[in-house]
Amino acid sequence: MELGFKNRVVAITGAGRGIGRATAKMLAAQGASVGIIDNLGESAKSSARELTEQFGIKSVGVAADIASYEDVVRARDELAAALGPADVLINCAAIVEEKLFLDSTPADWQRTISVGLFGAMNCLHAFLPSMTQNGYGRIICLATDAARIGQSRISVYAAAKAGVVALCKSVAQEVGASGVTINVVSPGTTNTELRQITQAKIASELGPERYERRTKNVLKRYPLGRIGEPDDIAAAIVFLASDRSAWTTGQVFSVNGGFTMP
Repeated sequence: MELGFKNRVVAITGAGRGIGRATAKMLAAQGASVGIIDNLGESAKSSARELTEQFGIKSVGVAADIASYEDVVRARDELAAALGPADVLINCAAIVEEKLFLDSTPADWQRTISVGLFGAMNCLHAFLPSMTQNGYGRIICLATDAARIGQSRISVYAAAKAGVVALCKSVAQEVGASGVTINVVSPGTTNTELRQITQAKIASELGPERYERRTKNVLKRYPLGRIGEPDDIAAAIVFLASDRSAWTTGQVFSVNGGFTMP
């Protein structure tokens, strides 16, 4: 199915790995030019090289911390110089740390919210002007259903993403008439590289038997019987980034195997 990505420029934050990287591959396969923004600069650049080699598209990787507005503006300008102004912005970058709220510190809150909420603000504020001027744009931010229903041990992350949901819905109302849509994708637990590292640590702490019981209990909460893969989430993002979603804006799409049905 042709989704309208040829001659489109896509900027993706946090695409050095995980959901962002899977999304970048799907878009490259559709013929989009892809700019990867990641605080892990080498991952961003190596991912961009792989996209060019595998799909024959233009791609560039830029090191930037989206918590810094200056970094975001610099990254935007570097991508525009190499690929042209972005038609699509996908914000996958985030920080999540499992911790009881009373065990957290103001420093924890600051970093989580700086990336999770202010990072989204920085990106929207930097990339929107050219989109509204050109009369076309697609913006997708990632969140979590914990932003809507709450979840223990990730309270600060949930709060940051609740802010992202409100931000996207509000700005979608402001810019809709200019041809820009803004939506949110809310993943369930996803088998990313970061999760694999975290799970290995938990398995080491719990031991094989307790970890197996824990895994079974987690899967019981998913009606589809498994956690997500990065491609599961990427497919929804790509649809919302496409011309096929032209009449969809201000929405939150849960892609979570039925874990929640808000």
